[in-house]
Amino acid sequence: MVRLAAASLAGTAVEFYDFFVYGTAAALVLGPLFFPTFSPVAGTLAAFGTFAIGFVSRPLGSALFGHIGDRYGRRPVMFASLVLTGASTVAVGCVPSYATLGVAAPVLLLVLRFLQGLGLGGEWGGAVLLTAEHAPERRRALWASFPQVGPAVGFLLANGVMLGLSAGLSDAQFREWGWRVPFWAAGLLAVGGLLLRTSLAETPQFRELAETGRRADAPLVEVARRHWRLVLLTAGALAVGYAIFYAVSTWALAYGTEQLGVSRTVMLVCIMAAVAIKGVATPFVAMLGDRFGRRPMCLAGCAAAALWMFPMVGLLHTGRPLLMFLGFTVALLAFITMFAVVAAYLPELYEPRVRCTGAAVGYNLAGVLGGALTPMVATASAGGSGPPWAVAAYLTAIALLSLGCFALLPETLPKRAPEPAMQSAAA
Repeated sequence: MVRLAAASLAGTAVEFYDFFVYGTAAALVLGPLFFPTFSPVAGTLAAFGTFAIGFVSRPLGSALFGHIGDRYGRRPVMFASLVLTGASTVAVGCVPSYATLGVAAPVLLLVLRFLQGLGLGGEWGGAVLLTAEHAPERRRALWASFPQVGPAVGFLLANGVMLGLSAGLSDAQFREWGWRVPFWAAGLLAVGGLLLRTSLAETPQFRELAETGRRADAPLVEVARRHWRLVLLTAGALAVGYAIFYAVSTWALAYGTEQLGVSRTVMLVCIMAAVAIKGVATPFVAMLGDRFGRRPMCLAGCAAAALWMFPMVGLLHTGRPLLMFLGFTVALLAFITMFAVVAAYLPELYEPRVRCTGAAVGYNLAGVLGGALTPMVATASAGGSGPPWAVAAYLTAIALLSLGCFALLPETLPKRAPEPAMQSAAA
């Protein structure tokens, strides 16, 4: 289990590094480089538009790689998705700017971002299922949470590289070539992730399906016919997590640097420190999910998120590092209260024959609802000199929507066997 958890964590860290480095670049430099004819705000919106395409393609990647995972095994998914995401990320770092290539430059950016999302849409299902289906019942949330630590590690890697380059280079150097370095580094990280995954074995549950001939012939069709309500509920339930994370990691970065005049370095440090705390807290919160249940943790996280969005926006608007850090940290702890347990929760909601497709499609549809739109909606509604309360209202509404969806989902925590003393008493 340690080897499986480490390999899954490393792979998701690499893939989310690829995904997040684009978001950071979109907040900092892609607007003026690839949309120079737009105003600063419109350029940022356009850059976030290409950022959103990655979320749109993630459910498609879930369907494609979910079919592979349910038909041919979870293990092949982990290799193919990593290769696709890594190659497309390296290619983003090679795309010439608008000044060199004209309109073809943002078009290429769009295509490569689409491929990034396609690969990431398959990664989550493969990595989580490989861990969850090997894990012992009573510790499933704990072991399955390690792939959920990967996004935090990937974010810290991506932004750490960006922070180092931003601090060590002049603005002109950073805009000319410095921002490309993190994309090129993705190639080395992908190779390392592939090497870690070479020794992984297929899951017992898939092997049983293959041996008994009970694999789904068309997993997506079966999910659409028999589990469509569950897919929609899980997508709606998880939307708030994406909305919170990308409001903090992407929109707040752009808002702080462009609207509040806070330096890139200060904003990145505040966000990275909050993400680091979230990453460390993940397995500990998952242990609570093994003790008290998946659904109660998710309901608690949603309620906390709904209560905290207005204070978070108010603290961000102060532009003071410690207050911004506090706002981000509490928001991300509310987020991880849900997302630490969903790696066990979602697979348990779906039967094994369509689990890779159903769980991954639901998870990544939530990204479209909560992650793709949030930076654009927040940027468009954050005008004026006062705190952007419209952004807080938008995030609170998503939290309440997710709370309602979680309330309609069942609990899946495996029932514990009665203690020996209780059995004797019953006898």
